[in-house]
Amino acid sequence: MKIRKLTPDIYPKAAALLLQAFAPSKQEGQLVERLHQKERVMHEWVCIHRDTVTAYIAFTNAYDHREVCGLHLAPLAVKPQMQGQGIGSELLRFCLRQEVIKDKTLFVLGNPKFYRKFGFERCALPLCPFDAGNAHLLSIRNQGLREFTVGYEPEFKKMK
Repeated sequence: MKIRKLTPDIYPKAAALLLQAFAPSKQEGQLVERLHQKERVMHEWVCIHRDTVTAYIAFTNAYDHREVCGLHLAPLAVKPQMQGQGIGSELLRFCLRQEVIKDKTLFVLGNPKFYRKFGFERCALPLCPFDAGNAHLLSIRNQGLREFTVGYEPEFKKMK
């Protein structure tokens, strides 16, 4: 299995994976498509095994008003028949070591049990506009010293 940056030539395979991994929902695939169409800053990697994209991960900018204050991890997807084999964990560990990621504050809306294995902790501040009470907002390298609502790229708002 190889991990590499997403490139335009393998984007169709990654898009197909997102549809498979989150079926029947198409929201995550549509979100990534809109982010690409608007040319948003994204950091994306895929796992490839035998010319098949088996996992995908993306990071987009997180905002404190108009200033970038970190990155959002979303989505993380693994081919359904390969889930539970540690592929998503391996991909996330790889990304956490990358220069563009390793020193940044990261936010993720997800399963606390899964993400705590990687050093993410429940995040009381900043506030998340998509998670009442921040029940599922986790972060890593977050100072959380003042209250503000963390911003997402506008394309995330179209998911609701």
